[in-house]
Amino acid sequence: MLTLPRGLGSKTTVLTLLAFSVLTSALVPFAHAQPTVVATVKVGATPYGVAYDPSKGEVFVTNTNGNTTSVISDNTNAVVATVHVGDRPDGVAYDSAKGEVFVADSGSNIVSVISDGSNKVVANVTVGRSPYRVAYDPAMGEIFVANSGSNSVSVISDSNNEVVTNTTVGNAPNSVAYDPAKGEVFVANGGSNAVSVISDSTNKVVANVAVGSTTYGLAYDSAMGEVFVAGGVSSGVPVISDSSNKVVANVTVETEPSGVAYDPAKGEVFVADTGSSAVSVISDSASASTTSASSTTATAPTSATSQSSTTTQTSTPSPTSSVPVFPFQFVIAAAFTVLLAASYLLVRRRTAPRGFVGQEASPSS
Repeated sequence: MLTLPRGLGSKTTVLTLLAFSVLTSALVPFAHAQPTVVATVKVGATPYGVAYDPSKGEVFVTNTNGNTTSVISDNTNAVVATVHVGDRPDGVAYDSAKGEVFVADSGSNIVSVISDGSNKVVANVTVGRSPYRVAYDPAMGEIFVANSGSNSVSVISDSNNEVVTNTTVGNAPNSVAYDPAKGEVFVANGGSNAVSVISDSTNKVVANVAVGSTTYGLAYDSAMGEVFVAGGVSSGVPVISDSSNKVVANVTVETEPSGVAYDPAKGEVFVADTGSSAVSVISDSASASTTSASSTTATAPTSATSQSSTTTQTSTPSPTSSVPVFPFQFVIAAAFTVLLAASYLLVRRRTAPRGFVGQEASPSS
């Protein structure tokens, strides 16, 4: 143990504590870098679809094997109601104009309509066979329902909760996404390797886009006017331009992408890769200029950025991507090093023989 001369220990201790406090403050941002689970809410059996109601501050969760929909308050993160619906509820969508929640009951071929005022079923709408996913069109006040078993999309008017038309699409439609910029609805056909495009003004198919693989999920990118398609079996995510209704890119991710969601704040698309237990994050600015060289369904891009590249984009998670690096931390680390060095030199100076600082003392005259 080092014994310091009298009066030296306190000064060194002060410097050391100061350096330690500076280093601790530098590490504070790292303590908040990782998101954490703040609550776990028990719901029904096999929760699947989720929809958020901003008006009431509630979250609606379909419980596929429980034939119920759980209502969670976002204030308390607790279930405030359990609503009994049809058989095997799947997709769910919130209608902001009517304050209603539409639940596709895949086992009973109906869509249950729940009032968010009472959290009770106010209507049951008969649709096609095996309705899976639903999408709300606020411009027309309609709900589009993908009927996987009847190769159709039912269009429900929210003014009377009745079907106004059934539109024939591809084989086994399983997902829908609404494009407000074009007034179109994109339908993923899981059995025909194509995406059908429906005009909401006519409720008719205006285009069928071949994507080269089965389709399981869709997400609309409002910033780029593009639709990202989760391909399921293949490792590609086709990107469809809503201006041309053609594939303009094919982004390579991990295996078996099945779900996809768009983050407008960051301009990123999150893809759930079922086969590799991973989530790929795609920048939508990069996707326009990135196509797969092996794709046989992609059409030549129309934008200037996409014409210049035919390389393959692979999203590889970085080991440190979850921890942000702050430039000022390097400055703080340097200050910490200087303070420690100063402490060391002070100890050497006070404990060295008289006239000796880092070199031999001169002979006395």
